[in-house]
Amino acid sequence: MRRGATALAIAAVTGLALAGCSDSSGSGPELKVSGAYMPQPVGDGEMAAGYVIVKNSGDTADKLTSVTSTLSGDITMHVTKDQKMEQVSSLPVPAKGELDLERGGNHLMFMGLKTRPELGEKVAVELHFEKTDPIKVELPVKETTYNPKNS
Repeated sequence: MRRGATALAIAAVTGLALAGCSDSSGSGPELKVSGAYMPQPVGDGEMAAGYVIVKNSGDTADKLTSVTSTLSGDITMHVTKDQKMEQVSSLPVPAKGELDLERGGNHLMFMGLKTRPELGEKVAVELHFEKTDPIKVELPVKETTYNPKNS
């Protein structure tokens, strides 16, 4: 009888300890992507920029850690500070906020394009995050001078 009571007490304590480990701070990141596009590359067409808005309606911040696409095996993330581009390994997606990749600001760079995307095509990409599952997005190829803020 004692062994049964001891085992039951241990199970109860263990169950409480496991329950205490759950995240009670609210929801994790809840990401949605909008405003995606790629201006048509100019010149030799060996590189292109990409822009998206990642909105996080969750209570937990996340980070964009990488981007993959069949268009290029070399996609990097850049921040723009004092009108200079700087490559970074991740970009923050704040809780209850957004990561805005836009012209003149933070953006994606596609280097060594395998093909030159043409106006009207859609470029498939996958956004990879620190905490959230990857999100597949299509970037419509727009005019070279396209800027959604002027539309």
